[in-house]
Amino acid sequence: MEKFAADLLEDLHCYLVQRDKVDERLPECPDVEEKWPAIAEAYLPDGVREFANYPVASLGWMMFVAMAVAKYWDVDWVRYADVQDLYTPLRDKRGYDNLDEYIMDEVLDLHGDAAESMQELVGDCAERVKRTLFALDVEPGTADAFRAYVACLQVMYQMGMAVQLKAMGYHMVKNE
Repeated sequence: MEKFAADLLEDLHCYLVQRDKVDERLPECPDVEEKWPAIAEAYLPDGVREFANYPVASLGWMMFVAMAVAKYWDVDWVRYADVQDLYTPLRDKRGYDNLDEYIMDEVLDLHGDAAESMQELVGDCAERVKRTLFALDVEPGTADAFRAYVACLQVMYQMGMAVQLKAMGYHMVKNE
């Protein structure tokens, strides 16, 4: 599963570099990265439930969650640093089905064309990840299928963080 996750991360990273949404060098933001386990644990019941009928949303919502966490980190980390599960409060504002809209409207302050563009980007990323996941030779409903799904969510989280950090002006460049 590690190779699957690494290949998926590389593929999505290259895709986003080509679209100029992330830098060549992936960001390191330990504060945001450390939130992943608690967010994943809280998200999995919703994500798994929705995956059968809405796999793109199930994957894409994690990218939006990471964008929100990166924004929190930039704006007011003192307020959010000790909150382990940042997913549930986001979801509870408008419900799971409207999680994307809440994050774009209220957290990222994206409206109109900017919101539409972000929705398209996240959808494209989620569709790309879904196709890769479905091409993986694992039987649905197995432990391997679950691990692959979690790996996909983690990649979406990493890329959401990277996209948002770049959008806020953080550029990852090599020190010379």
